[in-house]
Amino acid sequence: MIKNDRWIREMSRKHGMIEPFVEAQISKGVISYGLSSYGYDIRVADEFKIFTSVNTKLIAEGKPIIVDPKSFDEGSFVDHKGEFCIIPPNSFVLGRSVEYFRIPRNILALCLGKSTYARCGIIVNITPAEPEWEGQLVIEISNTSPLPAKIYANEGIAQMIFLECPEGCEVSYQDRKGKYQKQQGIVTSKVA
Repeated sequence: MIKNDRWIREMSRKHGMIEPFVEAQISKGVISYGLSSYGYDIRVADEFKIFTSVNTKLIAEGKPIIVDPKSFDEGSFVDHKGEFCIIPPNSFVLGRSVEYFRIPRNILALCLGKSTYARCGIIVNITPAEPEWEGQLVIEISNTSPLPAKIYANEGIAQMIFLECPEGCEVSYQDRKGKYQKQQGIVTSKVA
């Protein structure tokens, strides 16, 4: 069952499911964020990691460059903080949500990119927020266009949709001690 605005508001007020929580859709002059009819539009914070191959050790060593999630080179990112971020053509940045989430045991939250960005060739990818996961979401933002693309900090980036399973799961993210539990800031790929 998809959860509605009343449920989202109640869970956020009483149980801190979303903090900070914006009780209405804010849209004047910004890419919208806050509570919607059947979801919550999250914001991207003002800190980013811009992907680049310029600073990698592999280039200096004359080795081929491969993006490897089991051995990701932190030198592949340039840190940026500001009111906006420019994503190079055909590249991506990592960001994080302004909001901190506490997902209930019987809920799975899915996140979909906002159409305002999608219509510009900007694709947002966020993995599901599993039952009893807690933390700030890491947001991957891809620029599929051949031109630089601008992302606005502290404005809407994606919408979370909350799905309920009445009986709850047998083993939650917290139960299995997931590696991204209680993450804050932009946490890059890691293998347990």
